[in-house]
Amino acid sequence: MLALRLARGTHPLVLLRRLLVAAASAGVGFLLLCTLGHAVAHPGGSVLRLVWCAVPLAATVHFAVAVARTDPSTRPRPGLSAVGLGPGRLTAIAAASTAVACTLGSTVALLVYLHLRGDITGLPFDGAAAGLLAADRPLPLAAALTLLSVLPLTASAAAGLALRPRKEQPRPRPTGAERPPASVPAGLPWGITLITAGLAMETFASRGTPGSAIPMPGHPDSSPAGVLAGWVLTALGLAVAGPALTHLCGRLLQTARPGAARLLAGRVLMEEARRIGRPLGVVCAVASATIAAATLYGDEAGPHPFGPLTGLGAALVTGCSVATLLTAALESKHARGETTAALLRLGAPAKLLRASAALRAAALLALFGPVTWGIAELAALPLTG
Repeated sequence: MLALRLARGTHPLVLLRRLLVAAASAGVGFLLLCTLGHAVAHPGGSVLRLVWCAVPLAATVHFAVAVARTDPSTRPRPGLSAVGLGPGRLTAIAAASTAVACTLGSTVALLVYLHLRGDITGLPFDGAAAGLLAADRPLPLAAALTLLSVLPLTASAAAGLALRPRKEQPRPRPTGAERPPASVPAGLPWGITLITAGLAMETFASRGTPGSAIPMPGHPDSSPAGVLAGWVLTALGLAVAGPALTHLCGRLLQTARPGAARLLAGRVLMEEARRIGRPLGVVCAVASATIAAATLYGDEAGPHPFGPLTGLGAALVTGCSVATLLTAALESKHARGETTAALLRLGAPAKLLRASAALRAAALLALFGPVTWGIAELAALPLTG
């Protein structure tokens, strides 16, 4: 109830982000219900479809956690502890808000699914997809509710885990020349290892086994489950290496006698590497998978073109990844708000801040663009060669 009362007084932009989480949850819920309908009609061939649904589910959970991080109603403020709203209670409110948004989306997905099956009548498009959704067979309600509960429970647990109170050791605050530089993220070696392992697994899976459920162009006996596992490892590697690569961008911007704009842009990237590097790595992973899929299915799709549910899943993964990156960038902007205000008070022109932002975007694009393209080519090579 407290989470609902706080939602009524929040900023419209915050409500929009929560509605986007609900919309993404509705899309994932619809995919899960379509998988259930396929399992009812074809009992032996839906396990792989359920595995593929884990990718948009993970992207939606990632987005929901990012939205929970930027929710102003769950930030500690002076005086809240006195009325019983300490860090632990605020974390519970964030988890409850995430669960409410995801449950709303799952409910909408169930209603739309039943409507398209023809179980709910009186509205346009009654039973429009009855054949696709196995309307001639009864829907197992317990299984449907179980699948729809996976996303709200996972997202709320992930939000609570990410926002849980942490004990920080008090340290003296350095000033002036004694202030230390931002520490270098240590995930680059692990990220490279995961990327290499993912590409190797995909190459091994491209050898395939006869009777594959979803044959790949050029390799009709390839294993789509192995290819999916390889892509997941590659995406995880890019997410792990993202903060270190972002920190490297900031350091490179400050080389060779930098001016004020380059120096400011580099310092911001180094300070915010952990905050924006991980979602940026995920976006690069999604982009590389999209490029690889376009290369793989471009001219050789044959009897396996992209269907509407595949398009929905791809749109969910892409939209949630980009929305998570934008949310992290907004969080980064709010985190350095005091520094920006101090620079403006000291007389720094607004043009300098805009130039710094443009340099940050250009540097990230210059580094992550070739990395994304190279991984996409390597990912598509064993399946098209």
